[in-house]
Amino acid sequence: MSGDATKRKLTTIVAADVVEFSRLISADEEGTLASLRAHRAELIDPKIAEHEGRIANTAGDSLLVEFPSVVDAVRCMLEIQSGMDERNAEIAENQQVQFRVGINVGDVVAEGNDLLGDGVNVAARLEALSEQGGICLSRAVRDQIRDRMEIALEDLGEVEVKNIARPVRVFRVKSSVGGGPVVSAPLEPEQPLPSKPSIAVLPFNNMSGDPEQEYFADGMVEDIITALSRLDQLFVIARNSSFTYKGRSVDVRQVSKELGVRYLLEGSVRKAGGRIRITGQLIEGASGAHLWADNFDGSVEDVFDLQDQITESVVGAIEPTLRKAEIERSRRIPPENLDAYDLYLRALPHAYAMQPDENSEALRLLNDAIEHDPNYAPALANAAWCYEQRLTRGWETTQVSDAATSVALARRAVATNSDDANALATAGFVLLMVDRDYDVGLTTIDRALSINPNTAPISMFAGWANTFAGRPDIALTCFQRALRLSPTDPGSFFALTGTAMAQLLSDQPEQASEMAGKSMALNPGWDTTQLVLAAASSQLGRPLDSVAAVERLLEIAPGATVSLYEELLRFKCRRHLDVILDGLRAGGMPE
Repeated sequence: MSGDATKRKLTTIVAADVVEFSRLISADEEGTLASLRAHRAELIDPKIAEHEGRIANTAGDSLLVEFPSVVDAVRCMLEIQSGMDERNAEIAENQQVQFRVGINVGDVVAEGNDLLGDGVNVAARLEALSEQGGICLSRAVRDQIRDRMEIALEDLGEVEVKNIARPVRVFRVKSSVGGGPVVSAPLEPEQPLPSKPSIAVLPFNNMSGDPEQEYFADGMVEDIITALSRLDQLFVIARNSSFTYKGRSVDVRQVSKELGVRYLLEGSVRKAGGRIRITGQLIEGASGAHLWADNFDGSVEDVFDLQDQITESVVGAIEPTLRKAEIERSRRIPPENLDAYDLYLRALPHAYAMQPDENSEALRLLNDAIEHDPNYAPALANAAWCYEQRLTRGWETTQVSDAATSVALARRAVATNSDDANALATAGFVLLMVDRDYDVGLTTIDRALSINPNTAPISMFAGWANTFAGRPDIALTCFQRALRLSPTDPGSFFALTGTAMAQLLSDQPEQASEMAGKSMALNPGWDTTQLVLAAASSQLGRPLDSVAAVERLLEIAPGATVSLYEELLRFKCRRHLDVILDGLRAGGMPE
């Protein structure tokens, strides 16, 4: 491209897009597009021209505009948003076209009529942080207009935004003199955030136009609130508080402050003919960022079964999403401010890596967490599991005292009488694997499942416990449920190899080999997968594949022998143990 067509410049950039454009289009494509064209022709484009702005890029529901003056840019957007409020006054809320706006001053690359670069990216991120009908400004914009315009601003602080190297200082426009309030209601007092992850489930929108479907939407929300409330590790806002927002157009960031929660779940219900579609999305309250979204379809005839399935799916999906979000949050906390919960969160990725060095780091963090709170069941149980990993894999980091330490920690976790289902499942697994207490281990895991049957890690531990306890048929059901609850979990190799092991012990070597191959693609460094592959290949008459599996296993665990695995593998049934040992011998592992 020639130098005449491309140049850099400092300019004011406005990014704007239509809130929930996809929903509006899905509900009424022709009407939405007609409304948008009318708003553009009668209000938006004339105002931009009046304030000497230039529309650079457009993409259906979005606009990128540059202005030579920061003051003109802000004034133009205030007038447009005020004008949109007037135009929407007589329109039903679920049919209104509303804009989010972000304004930045920055360096851009101009290519023809298009604008590119970080200056544009920051404006787009500010727009994403804005509420519907609102405007967010960068610090550079605030500094330029501070002494020139009488606008009340809310300082949202430094915000980490996607694909921007440094945090962005964000200011939200609250009101303008003469222009009326930009936000829809005065700010309520902020509630303090609980120490554990907190969530509110907002009333789902009934998009059907059928008042009879209102009961279904409300019932769905009540079921989800009830299911989430069973998770001891979550703080869940009660139904009566959540439903005060029913029928209101809300700013999720403001709601999160008013209710004192980090996360919000919102959704909608649509009935068309004999079909029902439910959508759900999980949002981080502070930034307004979407963490997870999905939709669920079913028939009217099976409406109550569908309601149960959706509740199960939503709870099963958002639990790992919340955990991931909480881990990311803990990483942003200065080390000197970490408490037991934050230390536990930081330890989880290291514990699930199942590698010696990662395991040691997890134990360091978990032991610190236990020092902060000696009765914190999740830290106790996961520390016990980390010691179990060392023991049952024969790592060089293993110490003589590990077995006693692991069992003691697991029993302490159970003795806290915590209803944290994840902690109970982890502790029960350790008691079964290290102490060979199959009865107490399975009973503890069954208790965890009764508290929360909709969490993938609990189902995975239940699967492995039943595998080693000689019940591969029950184990298969547990592993299949874990994979259904969290199908895209990076840690799903744990359930995939478990499925393969249970299939192998159920005389299904072909299926076991295929499933172990899927697990190895996710985590090629886990030794247990190679145990299954060696045994399955041997049963299938594939000696070269058995040899290859044992060679990979010896790369992961140098010096391993058949007698070592005979000691490490805690199968209750000797026949099941022999299936694995025979596979290792077939692959050429030394005795």
